[in-house]
Amino acid sequence: PADMETNSKETLQADFDVFDISEEFGFLLEEPLTHLPDYYQVWLDLANNLTHLIESRKLRDLVDKMPVLSPDLLSNHRELRLAHLALGFISMGYVWQEGQHILPKALALPFWLVSRRLGLPPILTYADSVLANWKLKDTTGDMSIGNMDLIFSFPGGDTCRGFFIVSLLVEMAASPGIMVSITSFEVFLNISLVFSISLESVLFPDHVEPAAFHGKLRIFVSGWRDNPMLPRGVLYEGVSDEPILLSGGSAAQSSAIQCFDALLCIQHEEETGAFLTRMRDYMPPAHRQLIETLSVCPPLRDFILSCSNSDLCQAYNSCVSALVDLRNYHLNTVTKYVIIPGNHAQSVGCPFRGVGTALNTTGTGGSNLMVFLKSVRNTTQKALIFRETIIV
Repeated sequence: PADMETNSKETLQADFDVFDISEEFGFLLEEPLTHLPDYYQVWLDLANNLTHLIESRKLRDLVDKMPVLSPDLLSNHRELRLAHLALGFISMGYVWQEGQHILPKALALPFWLVSRRLGLPPILTYADSVLANWKLKDTTGDMSIGNMDLIFSFPGGDTCRGFFIVSLLVEMAASPGIMVSITSFEVFLNISLVFSISLESVLFPDHVEPAAFHGKLRIFVSGWRDNPMLPRGVLYEGVSDEPILLSGGSAAQSSAIQCFDALLCIQHEEETGAFLTRMRDYMPPAHRQLIETLSVCPPLRDFILSCSNSDLCQAYNSCVSALVDLRNYHLNTVTKYVIIPGNHAQSVGCPFRGVGTALNTTGTGGSNLMVFLKSVRNTTQKALIFRETIIV
């Protein structure tokens, strides 16, 4: 028995390693770096001072004078993730400081090469801004919202910090459920608490101010695919002769939420499902692999339908209901932080030359915002199992 337990733990750890997740942190990057070799100091200087450089309109001039650096001195995964994070923040600032459709070679080429090594696209993703953009103020303290800070920020002050940190805490709260997806089936009965814990962590009203989010922060996480402000995309100098279309960071890129969809067998409508599948291209490859692995496993919902275990059915429905609650919360949050401030901006004039107004109905990932969110909520609700549908 002792040997079997040891083998089981080794197998489990191997699964964690394959999918690049941890028991404590889930999909978060553990202990992200904040420094790179001195050769790359110019990247860190720009990223660390990004808010000031954007607000003073100095970022573009400094990037245009930047040397073309080779990413070959980046020697490990965490260095590559920090480089991708820094280059992603600089790129978003450069494009949206005044609305630019060209990334200069000194930014575009190393960003492209770093992205290729990581298997990520050359744009700031959710995996960057949420999963890899955190540090502890007190390294001996806990991972509470008061002890956490961002590595890099956009304009928006505490609203920027609150937006990304709250998303990160939800990812952390979801980590026990992620463990269930690759551990024993018996533990499934315990995961009905996961989403309620996640919802308790969502503290937008306390940490994100609607006008600051809409007017200062949101544009900087917007991409250049399905975006009315950049309909042809962005030209990456030294990489391509044609503009490239890429989506911005989006909650649809959350590996955790897509894992729960796969585990709970949520069947989204064709257009919505295609969008969510495309968003997997913006996840680290190992996370994408876990979702795809879960998607081809024998369906959990079919198994529950085929047995008469009421506790199992109740646990499943609790999970689905909590996911519905989370998606209802997302709908209400978008209304408060995007739709209402956007309507107000239309009537009083909007900063960034109308950028916010143009994106009032478009998500940062490029989806039709409310249509998409209502669709995923409704299809989640349809997964609930009613007593008369159970095969006895």
